[in-house]
Amino acid sequence: MSESDRRGKVTVVGAGFYGSTTAQRLAEYDVFETVVLTDIVEGKPEGLALDLNQSRPIEGFETTVVGATTTPEGGGYQATADSDVVVITAGLPRKPGMSRMDLLDVNAKIVRGVAENIAKYSPNAVIIIVSNPLDEMTALAQRASGFPKQRVFGQAGVLDTARFTNNVATALGVAVASVQTLTLGSHGETMVPVPSACFVDGTPLADVMDADTIEELVTRTRNGGAEVVALLKTGSAYYAPSAAAARMARAVITDSGERIPVCAWVDGEYGISGVYLGVEAEVGAGGIKRVVERTLTESELSALKQAAEAVRAKQADIADL
Repeated sequence: MSESDRRGKVTVVGAGFYGSTTAQRLAEYDVFETVVLTDIVEGKPEGLALDLNQSRPIEGFETTVVGATTTPEGGGYQATADSDVVVITAGLPRKPGMSRMDLLDVNAKIVRGVAENIAKYSPNAVIIIVSNPLDEMTALAQRASGFPKQRVFGQAGVLDTARFTNNVATALGVAVASVQTLTLGSHGETMVPVPSACFVDGTPLADVMDADTIEELVTRTRNGGAEVVALLKTGSAYYAPSAAAARMARAVITDSGERIPVCAWVDGEYGISGVYLGVEAEVGAGGIKRVVERTLTESELSALKQAAEAVRAKQADIADL
């Protein structure tokens, strides 16, 4: 890739497994000029940045990785100034038996502080939220940053769809590339699978798999994060989630306009208004270019509206956090 093709700056807040793996993926794409990795653990982001930079001759990328220790009061954020995209992974991960909602109070304080600092140093950035509970933290970050809603969105659908696709491909013993799935709704209990958008080599999923098996795979997808957490025992998933977040950030900086399932602000689409919800959207420069409304079956639309109301109630709770 030539120097002229590399542009912009992306900051990843939080240098845990999720954040550091996201930074690695973004650097290896070789589309950004700079990747900044921050953390409140002194020296950790600088050490990881040095390590990543030393991998450049081996992997063949030129993106520069910068590490910066930050403080909750806002120290160190100068290194993130004028970022085009900011991926917020900061917050505590789940432990076995914990729900995403158990993290609400503690992560709300962290995400609010980060969003305020990002708004101060990168007033034109697009913010991608991956901190849990995802739907609530996305709404909170938008409120705390004061950014237009199209510039703040969350990573959920890309990950849930990937998990669903992998589950179907594994169950059928076929290539993942031959499977197409879609999930909408929220990240968690009210995830809405969209059977009418699921195909295997162009054949509707319902024609190649019985309903009970599909339902089992949907349940497994919905609990995909918890399944990983239970096996790891410490920490949560990060390979698939980081791949999802990095792909979204790449769509922004390359202005791809690609259609991706994300947690976006919905204002009238599907007859739903005033809530952050998992929908398909065209993502590019400036964030969400438009929410894509596809034709859903009656039961799919009903489930999406139920998910919207469940998420709306939870998002109302974050106003005071």
